[in-house]
Amino acid sequence: MRVELAEVELTRRDLEREVTGKKVKEAAAAGMGVLPRYKNRKQFTSQLDGVKIIGVVRQSRTLLFPLDSEDILVVKMGTGLLRRNANKDKEDPGTEMVITFTQGGQLRFVDPDATGEVAVVPKDDIMSEFPELNDPAVDPIDTPLSWLAFRDLLDTHDASLKELLTDGKALLDIGGMYADEVLFDSGLRFDRSSSSLSTQEVRRLYRSLVETLHNVIKYRGTSLEDRPWVDVFGEPGVFDQHLQVYGRHGELSPRSRSPILRTKFKGDWTYYCETQV
Repeated sequence: MRVELAEVELTRRDLEREVTGKKVKEAAAAGMGVLPRYKNRKQFTSQLDGVKIIGVVRQSRTLLFPLDSEDILVVKMGTGLLRRNANKDKEDPGTEMVITFTQGGQLRFVDPDATGEVAVVPKDDIMSEFPELNDPAVDPIDTPLSWLAFRDLLDTHDASLKELLTDGKALLDIGGMYADEVLFDSGLRFDRSSSSLSTQEVRRLYRSLVETLHNVIKYRGTSLEDRPWVDVFGEPGVFDQHLQVYGRHGELSPRSRSPILRTKFKGDWTYYCETQV
């Protein structure tokens, strides 16, 4: 399962503290699985020799590491994880990239299925090399919207509420799991049309969206048996302890004495409660 938007933001915040200002001693790549733009591993790793990381920026689910060489290290996460390790730590299976710093410690990209991508590109070429970073959809984490601006956004994109939160057109896709949690918290059904919301319902949806994403980051992501998320320090997230409906079909809803329901919607399971309208 891919790394969701809130968890990429958590990764960015941690790495901004951990690697900003660090100078690269050497870089290594295990294979070509996450290097589709290169002819060989050396062509990639040589671009990182002796450079200093001067920041960490997120564009949707991609992390950008500006370098003092006027280049940018790009990490498209996919289902991969970025990890901060001591040099002596045993490498996890699927470790595709290892950056060793002069002050000690490493940054590793662990991606057993090679669904991500890493590259170093000149900063002036970043948008032409990765045009998907020009995505006009609003980032609900990075862009502070008022509820009025959120209402205006809904007016431009009539869709079912789950589509609104996951199709990536008006808003960046927050992931189906977190969309179910937002909709339960706001008391709105997944198949309700966004154009049918009252002013009060728009306010509730906006508040639930902001608070849910904030809490995912606060509780450091969601680790489930079929989705073993860990942060950059290898620690599992605990937001699973705060999930209200996702994955809990058959259990009693926290809002009623009725069981939590699930149904297939657009090909994926959706979890909800009969109190949602």
